[in-house]
Amino acid sequence: MNDSQFKVLLYSDGSHQAFSAAVYTATLLQNMPDMQLTVLRVIEENESPLFKAYDWRDTWPATPTSEWMKHVLSESGNETKKEYYKILRKTNQIFFNQGYNVAHKEIYTKGSSDAPNDTSHIEDIILDYANTNSFDQIIIGTRGLSSFKGLIFGSLAHNLLNKSTIPVMLIKKLPQEFIDNYLENC
Repeated sequence: MNDSQFKVLLYSDGSHQAFSAAVYTATLLQNMPDMQLTVLRVIEENESPLFKAYDWRDTWPATPTSEWMKHVLSESGNETKKEYYKILRKTNQIFFNQGYNVAHKEIYTKGSSDAPNDTSHIEDIILDYANTNSFDQIIIGTRGLSSFKGLIFGSLAHNLLNKSTIPVMLIKKLPQEFIDNYLENC
């Protein structure tokens, strides 16, 4: 790796928000030739933490949530489905284009069964990985919890933003104008 590269960590949890963050990150990757991207997934399981590489093509978007896939594939009209697949195709094309430096990492961990809405162990894993590997930026999708829900449960994205010494970019649902521009050259 070249020392002059800008190292970006994109966190993906398979949600619609993570997909928006990936699409936004793909545009950055196209416009920043010195960017090195690592896409990170944290997977909770009953074994000791294990670090391993994975192939994005097998999991894009990384283990999509059933709610999101139901919305995209079942409840959406044909135009929405076509647009989704067009966005997916272009994003994959950008991430797999020769010359782009994109790595993929999964971290397996035991979950926190005591507090199912507690995301602090995931925050700690992301921050530890980002700091250990000297990332310059963390990108994560966010849905923007209401202030009441945010007060009660917190938000992984907002908690990362508050805890991290590395700059964190929060990506909400992308506006249609952004998507239209993104797809313009497909």
